[in-house]
Amino acid sequence: MIAEGLERFGRIDTLVNNAGIFIASPFTQYTEDQFAAVVSINLAGFFHVTQNAIAAMEKQGSGHIVNITTSLVNHANSSVPSVLASLTKGGLDSATKSLAIEYAKRGIRVNAVSPGVIKTPMHSPDTHEFLANLHPVGRMGEVCDIVGAVLYLESAGFVTGEILHVDGGQSAGH
Repeated sequence: MIAEGLERFGRIDTLVNNAGIFIASPFTQYTEDQFAAVVSINLAGFFHVTQNAIAAMEKQGSGHIVNITTSLVNHANSSVPSVLASLTKGGLDSATKSLAIEYAKRGIRVNAVSPGVIKTPMHSPDTHEFLANLHPVGRMGEVCDIVGAVLYLESAGFVTGEILHVDGGQSAGH
């Protein structure tokens, strides 16, 4: 993917790590296959793509990475069993801060957007009412809410190492 971007555009200015899967399950009921799938997509995918993107960004002396995580990392909810999401997306939260510090003097910023539940095809319409009620604002987020946060971070040249919660108030409490 990074090689294709370099070939087409000659540089990589921004990487948004948005790939991820979420499997809600009680901890003791996760299968080995579920564990492997979540770790593969949420962590290994991030690792390999980001490593290649940073290598390209270092050569050009600038770049920006935005990792998409989840508010469940810091604000677990008893209604949503989410250990694998917390394990993997929590790793991205930590990596965001670590990479921000490691690459700050090389002109590369690293931030994260930590969404609540966003209305996407990942969530069946019959779950929307339940999911909306998980947020203090009483609704699910929209894709445009996340896009707006990513665009803000893209334009905020003095912001790095930030985890921006776009979660309808979940991170503030219940």
